[in-house]
Amino acid sequence: MAGLVNKAKDLVADKIAHMEKPSADLTDVDLDDISRDSVRLKSDVLINNPYDHDLPILEITYRLRCGDREITSGTVGHNGSVAANSSTAIAVGSKVPYSFLVNLMRDIGADWDIDYDFDVGVKLKLPIIHSFTIPLHKKGTFKLPTLSDIF
Repeated sequence: MAGLVNKAKDLVADKIAHMEKPSADLTDVDLDDISRDSVRLKSDVLINNPYDHDLPILEITYRLRCGDREITSGTVGHNGSVAANSSTAIAVGSKVPYSFLVNLMRDIGADWDIDYDFDVGVKLKLPIIHSFTIPLHKKGTFKLPTLSDIF
C-alpha cells in the first residue's frame, strides 16, 4: 500500500513540475514625466497566462536601486486579472524627488546617466497553490534630464 501511495505522489509531483507556469517580462525603465520637484519613472510588466481561466493579480512590489542605494520602492495593489490564454501589461510607476538625485551625483559621473537595478515581484492567485510570486530583475541605465528639459 505504501508503494502505491509513493507512486501516486511521484505522478502528481511530476505532472505539476512539467505544467506550464505563468510568466512575466519587465520592459525598460523610462522617464515618464519631469516636473520641477521630481522625476516620474515608468516600466511595464507584461504578464502571460497560459491557463484556461483568469488569474487574479494580487499585487506588484518593486524596488529601484542605484549602486548600494535604494531610490524608491513600493507596492502597486491591483484588483484586475490576466485573461485566460493571453497577456496583460501593467504599468508600474514611481516618483523620485530631485533632492534624492542630488545625493547620487557621485554615481552619475560625466555621462549624466544613472545605472540602476530594478526588482519587481508579481504576485498572482493560482487555484491550487494560492499565491505565486514571479520575481523579475532588470539592469540598465537611464539618462537624467538637463535644465532645458525641465524648463
